[in-house]
Amino acid sequence: MRLHEHCTGKQTVESIYVDSSRNPKLQINFDFIIPRISCPYISLDAMDASGEQHLHIDHNIYKRRLDLDGTPIQEPKKEELAKKEVIKGTTTTTPVSVEVTTPKCGSCYGAEDANNHEKMNITCCNKCEDVREAYAKRRWHFSETKVEQCKSSASVEKIENAFKEGCQIYGTMSVNRVAGSFHVAPGQTFAVKHIHVHDIQPFSSSQFNTSHVINRLSFGDDDKGKTHENPLDGTQSITKEGATMYHYYIKIVPTKYIDLEGFVTDTNQFSVTKHEKVVSPGNSESGMPGIFFSYELSAMMVKIVEKPMHLSQLITDLCSIVGGIWIVAMFIDSICYRSSKLLNKIDLGKAS
Repeated sequence: MRLHEHCTGKQTVESIYVDSSRNPKLQINFDFIIPRISCPYISLDAMDASGEQHLHIDHNIYKRRLDLDGTPIQEPKKEELAKKEVIKGTTTTTPVSVEVTTPKCGSCYGAEDANNHEKMNITCCNKCEDVREAYAKRRWHFSETKVEQCKSSASVEKIENAFKEGCQIYGTMSVNRVAGSFHVAPGQTFAVKHIHVHDIQPFSSSQFNTSHVINRLSFGDDDKGKTHENPLDGTQSITKEGATMYHYYIKIVPTKYIDLEGFVTDTNQFSVTKHEKVVSPGNSESGMPGIFFSYELSAMMVKIVEKPMHLSQLITDLCSIVGGIWIVAMFIDSICYRSSKLLNKIDLGKAS
């Protein structure tokens, strides 16, 4: 360690003090590979201790389809949030003829509002996702095989390829700087009366193999350069059975790194504890298959300062090393000398 510092010409000095920073947000950087579940059946959701829930944060992440060997099938796709259509007006005063057509109103299969007194805003279901969301609001069981909107070629292909592809999901997200959690899990996510729901129909939880590779997981701004190694980077967890729940408990320590030039990097180090269990219906364990991360922030901050290593320090360290070696050598020599004298006395028959 000291030799490395002398070779680089710098040393690091660490100190600990109370974290008084006022940054309201925490950036999470991630890159995961789930090799046995296709991208349409993978979702990432986050929630913090303040109660703020982030559903479908796809606008901050990318998904890349992979084959079962891990080879990319297509370029990364950024998942955009649905946007409301806005009809822009024209500046001309000339009358414009607009053809008005009555949009098709698909059936919600009994989930639509029965009368004007209901306030669930369920009227038309033109897509498979509309019917799924309507049933989620009603807390009804949903089966795609009985819904006409789900029999399109896209829906059928999605179901057929559910376990014939893998998925890489990566990106960044900004959350409140308080304790919280996020997870990568199979199924479509909904919020029904503040309850977080994952719909994995038409499959069962035991069919989802949640083996995964963590290429990267860090907290803070990585653009300023990497100042330390993260414990989960490059790790993998492989299981041969489905319905496995992986839970990572993370303790984040805010870190301020100041280099020789005085450039300050605010980053975070963390330690992690991993737990896994099988949560199939026949098992007494509760939960759902997926990769879950629970994190909390330490109230203390570590400050790491780089300082130049001078030649005088090198000479002092070398003298200390030589002095230590000399003392050890003298001690060994003394033991050998006394042992030799004792053996000579034994040979002469004078040992007491």
